[in-house]
Amino acid sequence: MSTRLKVFTFCLTCIVFIGLDRITKQLAREHLMYSAPKSYFHDTFVFEYVENTGAALSFGDSLPQPYSFWLLSIIPLGVIIALFVYVLRQVKDFSNFKLFCFAMIIAGGLGNIIDRIIYDRHVTDFMNLGIGSLRTGIFNVADVCITAGVIGLFIVYLATNNRFLKPDKVQ
Repeated sequence: MSTRLKVFTFCLTCIVFIGLDRITKQLAREHLMYSAPKSYFHDTFVFEYVENTGAALSFGDSLPQPYSFWLLSIIPLGVIIALFVYVLRQVKDFSNFKLFCFAMIIAGGLGNIIDRIIYDRHVTDFMNLGIGSLRTGIFNVADVCITAGVIGLFIVYLATNNRFLKPDKVQ
């Protein structure tokens, strides 16, 4: 695949994932904000509207507004911009799968930062998974993108460096 096509595909993938995140958060605001949680498959999937002012699992939600703005919006935005520039500079050396993983991470990060900026530090979360009392925190599509992208990059790293995939030779 040509470098231009890779860049186009990467940018389009970012836009699609950001769009999916925005749409699902808007649907959550419209259909879940003022209603009881909706449960499916014996509480395995629960949809419940929550506004999170912190990071993962509400970490940092009690920070004062100026610190929260810098630590959870501006610094992550700088990291995402740096990551985007890094990807564009290295795009010709990346596999399509690696580009897809970076696109998911960047789109997920931007999706949550957009929420923080538009809704005064509040990120819309609405999904929860689990069995019985063993449950995840409440999350959104952007969180899924970030997590899946990081797992994908970890797989790429392991495959590239042959770590854990082949046992060491015994001498």
